[in-house]
Amino acid sequence: MHIPDGFLDVKTAVVTSAASLAALKCSMAKVKEQLGERDVPALGVTAAFIFAAQMVNFPVMAGTSGHLLGAALASTLFGPYGASLVLSAVLIVQCLFFQDGGITALGANILNIAVAGPFVANWVYGFVKRWSDQVAVFLSAWVSVIVGALLTSAELALSGTVPMKAVVAPMVLVHAAIGIGEGIITCAAVAYVRNFFRGEMK
Repeated sequence: MHIPDGFLDVKTAVVTSAASLAALKCSMAKVKEQLGERDVPALGVTAAFIFAAQMVNFPVMAGTSGHLLGAALASTLFGPYGASLVLSAVLIVQCLFFQDGGITALGANILNIAVAGPFVANWVYGFVKRWSDQVAVFLSAWVSVIVGALLTSAELALSGTVPMKAVVAPMVLVHAAIGIGEGIITCAAVAYVRNFFRGEMK
């Protein structure tokens, strides 16, 4: 889902970069209000975990593979604002040091994965958790992947790289399968973290 250089036109790159900068500025202000100094190391540990987890790919279909995005995981643990900063840090490091996603497309990748993903995941989790927490975690992870795929498709289409009708179906189909893996990993990770902190509190 990480868009490389050369796939977005100038206007799309500029607009998505501006939107991402505005969202990150808001997230920084909200994190200062909502999280204390004791939460900062936890944010760093989560960023390191997501970064490492994204290096592990799992097979999906027809030679394609997926990896953890982490939007729902970070959002469930720290809320959407904290998650946005965590994922942005991961995407920036991946882009600058591992060439995973282009520099000119960094704003779009942050918007799709680090901004839209956590906020959509947070909304889905909040809506579904009244019936089942585990189902809420799974669906929030799955939907965050689909939303990222749809935004990526729209940005490629707006840039004239590929027609929307030609890209959206394959993107959604592949990422619907990736989202299942995302949901399973997220459920396991959230359960582990919650059990760990329950043990620490005893």
